[in-house]
Amino acid sequence: MELIGLANYALFMGIFIGIYALLALGLNIQWGFAGLFNAGIAGFFAVGAYTSAILTSPYAEGRLGGFELPFYVGWIGAMIAAALIAWPIGKICLRFRSDYLAIASIGVAEIIRLVIKSEAELTNSARGITNIPRPYGDLPYVQSQMAYLAIVAIVLLVAYLMVERQFNAPWGRMMRAIRDNELAARAMGKNVEYRRLEAFIFGSALMGLGGALFAHFNRSITPEAIDPMVATFLVWIMLILGGSGNNRGAILGAAVVWTIWSVSEIATDQLPQEYAVKAKYIRLFLIGLMLQLVLRFRPEGLLPEPLRGDLRSDDVSSEK
Repeated sequence: MELIGLANYALFMGIFIGIYALLALGLNIQWGFAGLFNAGIAGFFAVGAYTSAILTSPYAEGRLGGFELPFYVGWIGAMIAAALIAWPIGKICLRFRSDYLAIASIGVAEIIRLVIKSEAELTNSARGITNIPRPYGDLPYVQSQMAYLAIVAIVLLVAYLMVERQFNAPWGRMMRAIRDNELAARAMGKNVEYRRLEAFIFGSALMGLGGALFAHFNRSITPEAIDPMVATFLVWIMLILGGSGNNRGAILGAAVVWTIWSVSEIATDQLPQEYAVKAKYIRLFLIGLMLQLVLRFRPEGLLPEPLRGDLRSDDVSSEK
């Protein structure tokens, strides 16, 4: 029985690692490729989660929904909705300096969170949306967990291969040229704002997909799940620790940080009740300490960005 419990927990943790790896890949497109400081990951996560929930959940009186579409339609809709939200935000905010962009993106994420908490007809306000279908959810518990882990792994693999292909393509080299020397890229005729907007939209779409996977795994979504600590800053720690600019580093960072986050929770739950609540802050301390050690002794991350040599002019100019 204990082995079954450990296996169930390993499946649970594997699913969450896959979901957070998607979020880290999306952030890597924005920060690792284009140097865009997006501090509003939770907002795009929420848009994806609620969009997929509305499209796929059964009818419930008093709120929008009841379409009962297949889960994959909800996931595609989540990516489209997150991209559509990202477009006007990017058009307005990407002209700012990085620190202004961070402040603006935090504000947008907070606006999205408050709308979700207050719009009963759209999101059922604080009660959230329940009865969200999970693929293969009618199977026995362990088999259902295994099936969903396989789906998350396939989605993550496809996303990784697509992002890695773009990273190695002229588009990726051009984005890194814009990130490293914006003036030189402008001098070569690059539309810097347009290319940054592309990266912002692509990354946000992956974040929306991560939100949809989270909602269908839990079979519900509430405003409490959109905690900026867990849905924004933890993702930043994953990317920085794993290695910004390296897609494999983003996935590795998600695995390392979420493992520490989860295992430390198990340890603190074993303490007496009066200490367990206080001890939960040890998790934040451990994550922060690990981040400080990495920044001190390996500032480029566990898996640094691959060295590609000097950028050639034809690599950058091949993307118009």
